[in-house]
Amino acid sequence: MTDDTSSRRRFLALGGATAAGSLAGCFGLFSNDSNNQVGVSLSDFRGSGPLVESRGDPGGTSIQDLPPLEGDLTVYVGGGEGGLYLDLLSLFEQAYDNFNVEQSVKGSSSLANTIIEENENNATQADVFMSVDAGSLGAVANAGATQSLPSEALNAVPNSFQDGDGRWVGFAGRARAIPYNTNTLSESDIPNSVHDFPDTGALEGTMGWAPTYGAFQSFITAMRLNRSDDAARSWLNEMQNHGITEYGNEFAISNSAADGELAAGFANHYYSLRVRSDRPNAPLDLAFTEGDAGALVNVSGLEILDGTNKSELAGNFVRHVLSSEAQEFFATRTFAYPMISGVAPVGGLPRIDDLNPPDIDLTELADVSGTVDLMRDAGVL
Repeated sequence: MTDDTSSRRRFLALGGATAAGSLAGCFGLFSNDSNNQVGVSLSDFRGSGPLVESRGDPGGTSIQDLPPLEGDLTVYVGGGEGGLYLDLLSLFEQAYDNFNVEQSVKGSSSLANTIIEENENNATQADVFMSVDAGSLGAVANAGATQSLPSEALNAVPNSFQDGDGRWVGFAGRARAIPYNTNTLSESDIPNSVHDFPDTGALEGTMGWAPTYGAFQSFITAMRLNRSDDAARSWLNEMQNHGITEYGNEFAISNSAADGELAAGFANHYYSLRVRSDRPNAPLDLAFTEGDAGALVNVSGLEILDGTNKSELAGNFVRHVLSSEAQEFFATRTFAYPMISGVAPVGGLPRIDDLNPPDIDLTELADVSGTVDLMRDAGVL
């Protein structure tokens, strides 16, 4: 392997070796334009634990360099991470005395349908849509129910993690990865291509997957987009013939790999980080494939809704979600990939720019029904 490949596949060194320097302290209390201090600091946004210790101050644009959030904003919050998003919204409310968020939390697809219907009837109720699902963001944008985002927000995020027309932008990423037990396997045992897994003898009968899990179904959808339906069906069949154990979720897969019950598995990257945060000495590492569905990086994102009469406040809110502090929140509390270059992922992960995901339109991952049909046809569901 080249040095570059090795750096993409290395994982989870704890402590100061992966940090930009020891934490020099909080940024201090944020100030608004009237120089009135408010009661939150960087430490309020940052998580805790062994993967977070000794992190340096994040780069990028700080909240204290942005205009203050003032006024009432209605946000539709979609997806399974809704509770974490509400924690961030609460921090913004603590930071600014004159800022208040009204929120509705439901499934992303349900909220997307609500937004589209409201837009058709000129009765939009929300100002911003935050979603764990890029497909739902794309559906709303394609229905003409969004406004263009501020250039400052779009310029902060790689092009592959935003809409090409500036209608939505990612704020937190999740990468597909291969958690593996380091007592059983070495890095060289993990193929660089997910399509080589069925032919890898060291992995035969030793792997786990969670086919009913939404993240796995997005992975198969990406395989359909990157290759073809026939290629995805063939891979599923070959993996079953290779011997693979079914789990109910990907956190269980990562724990089982750490326990040695599995040699390796398929899971989003952050589950292994959660395991290592609780068990720093667990024999668990991560590998990343390159340029295929196994290297998919999906995003949570947000967009400004077309019917809002608070475009300036909504645009400022988007910039706050992409601020140093908010991106540190996602990196250290949820172990997601931050979207701005100034904030490093936790635990020695390769930066998002060093990953090699497939070249696909993330909004097309919404075609889950076709994937479920294919997986049933292959006998996986």
